[in-house]
Amino acid sequence: MLKILLDKLDRMFAAIAENHALYLPVDTKAGAAYQKWDETKKLSDALNTVRSAKDFFFPQTENLMDFKVEGKNIDIIDTRSECEDFVVFGVRACDVKSFEVLDRVFLAEPCDSYYKNRREHGVIMSLACTKPAETCFCGTFGIDAKEPEGDVVCWKTDDALYMNAVSEKGKALVESLSSLTEETDGSAVETQKKQTAERLAKLPLAELSADAFGDGKTSEFFNAPEWSELSESCLGCGTCTFVCPTCQCYDIKDFNTGHGVKRFRCWDSCMYSEFTKMSAGQPRLTQLERFRQRFMHKLVYYPTNNDGLFSCVGCGRCVSKCPIQMNIVKVMKKLGGKKNG
Repeated sequence: MLKILLDKLDRMFAAIAENHALYLPVDTKAGAAYQKWDETKKLSDALNTVRSAKDFFFPQTENLMDFKVEGKNIDIIDTRSECEDFVVFGVRACDVKSFEVLDRVFLAEPCDSYYKNRREHGVIMSLACTKPAETCFCGTFGIDAKEPEGDVVCWKTDDALYMNAVSEKGKALVESLSSLTEETDGSAVETQKKQTAERLAKLPLAELSADAFGDGKTSEFFNAPEWSELSESCLGCGTCTFVCPTCQCYDIKDFNTGHGVKRFRCWDSCMYSEFTKMSAGQPRLTQLERFRQRFMHKLVYYPTNNDGLFSCVGCGRCVSKCPIQMNIVKVMKKLGGKKNG
């Protein structure tokens, strides 16, 4: 394990930025947000960013291709370019786990080359949690907040940053910082882990269980009468989907610029009334059906098709951001029976 004193942290960021675009959480009026590092940016102490690190690999909008139209001739213009090497620092355990969910969608055949390009060029420096919030429940899905995954795993104490390189990309990055780091036994990290474990055990949602959900539970929950009550207050605003680190739905739209056509991919939401609207009609006519789709996908459909992996990482963003306080925790408690009573 390697150690760097906190008074050298800006020097470390500067060293990383010499060869990579570096992004880290900084405080803004709207909450913590990832921004490109420069000497004026200071690392936020916030537990998590308002929006997740998903944006770096699956951006809210992206130009997929252009079309040049001349008479009856249409030329397709490939707008893709090789992604710059970049580092995202301070990614929490829940958000790191979300990349596994996204990878299974975008890297499965046929592979999404836009997403793959960014994943290959990005390095994730995760940061262990020390003061989880009351809305956190990552442990429900087997995620360890005190020891996240990532290319480089970091722990921040009162006086130092500790690092452990995991992947080849991570090892190469850490090697480039050797003039600033020193070897350590990691005893301070072990002490921090114990303290964090105690805090995690006291959280209000520490006992929330996903055991009632998962593979093969479609017939058990699809027609459950509780959906009517749960969905009744839903506004269909889509806030939960836009702050969620694992939501991957999108729409593709073409825009005539007057000089050609641009094709964009944009995030979409299964909570919107027109999400599944086709020329043949709308298969989900009610908010109940759309509400059910979202949570069944997180808790049943996705794990059924992905070796039991849930499409929720317990980050708590939907818990804190939903304007009417309806969220996946309430769904799990309502449908999960005695396990979540």
